[in-house]
Amino acid sequence: MALSSGAPPSGVAVIRLSGPDVPAYLRAVSGTVPEPRRLTLRPIGQQSLLDRGLVAYFPAPHSFTGEDCAELQVHGSPAGVRAILKLLTGLGARLAEPGEFTRRAFENGKLDLVEIEGLGDLLDAETENQRRQALARFEGGLTQRIEIWRNSLLDLRAEIEARLDFSDEGDVEESLPAEFGAQVGSLKSDIDQALLSVEHGRIVREGIRVALAGPPNVGKSSLLNALAQSDIAIVTDEAGTTRDVREVPLDVNGQLYVLLDLAGLRETDSKAEAEGVRRAQLAIENADIVLWLVAPDIEDIPRPSVTVPLLTVATKADVRIVPEADVAISAKTNAGIGELMAALQEIGSSLVTGEPALLSRERDRLALLAASQELDRATAQLGMPELAAESLRRASHSLERLVGRLDAERVLDQLFSSFCIGK
Repeated sequence: MALSSGAPPSGVAVIRLSGPDVPAYLRAVSGTVPEPRRLTLRPIGQQSLLDRGLVAYFPAPHSFTGEDCAELQVHGSPAGVRAILKLLTGLGARLAEPGEFTRRAFENGKLDLVEIEGLGDLLDAETENQRRQALARFEGGLTQRIEIWRNSLLDLRAEIEARLDFSDEGDVEESLPAEFGAQVGSLKSDIDQALLSVEHGRIVREGIRVALAGPPNVGKSSLLNALAQSDIAIVTDEAGTTRDVREVPLDVNGQLYVLLDLAGLRETDSKAEAEGVRRAQLAIENADIVLWLVAPDIEDIPRPSVTVPLLTVATKADVRIVPEADVAISAKTNAGIGELMAALQEIGSSLVTGEPALLSRERDRLALLAASQELDRATAQLGMPELAAESLRRASHSLERLVGRLDAERVLDQLFSSFCIGK
């Protein structure tokens, strides 16, 4: 059992139960087991009335966990909730662990691993794009695509293994069909195409990382405050004020941007500032967009060599505009901030696709990359059917690990530890 709603006090508190003894607990605390999937107003208590609320019963297997489940929707009083939980504990129920309801749903075949990851992302979603992506994964969009790939692999494996096992039978040809190699290549091409969307999905899920870079005192922290419309970063005229990477999330029309305020790039004898410069250089290398800041009163330094879009931003435009910049802004007057945001959005729109990218995790990328590599091996081994069959089997296993049908325990504990108690 667990309190699945927010911490009291609240208007309504939802207490969730799951397990074979749920009907007995319902009789003990509310007098009867209500009609399945119908909210029923019942007194809650045993020796004395603790509350009055709505009771819902979901018998197995048609429930979230696949077990008998129930929900008590009661008033969100801290004292009332504590009394009901104490009553249930006294009857033998125990408090759920983080993510235990979802883990039971997985163990009972109600959800697979990628759907559970989608549920976790949905709970954490802060922007519209994150919500759409997470919901599509939770609703089984990626699972359906993986199932198509698995079925194709099963057909290919059946074709090649039939010749290995029954080549002496008269109705089984010894050689593979002429189109067999093309079918393997078509499947690999489809998986490789999906792999190209992983980075787009990662950007939606984690946000577009925008590095604010340049020499000290060029106006990085001032620009961060202007973009975030808040005094988040400390601004002084002393060089080296920023010594660590500060991350500020920004929701821009449903897409998450993560602004990175970095230490100014320069040679320094200070160990603390030198570490800040090292972290700044690493952040620039891992950024999706780099804003390179230049100012009329600061000597410019060589720009970093990056493969991602780099936008030159002339700061302190209220003093003097540096020529040859892509955008000129003034954090003091907010001049040019709208133009800079428009330029950021234009670049950001090229980094994400119109439809939600279902692949968004490193685990996704590694699983599909392994399957693609095994298909490559199978293509090269068609003259040796035994080896080709083994490569196809390994490709299948890579996809099965992704949905949690093999080696699921490796990721379950870490995954469910991020879930709330009542989920």
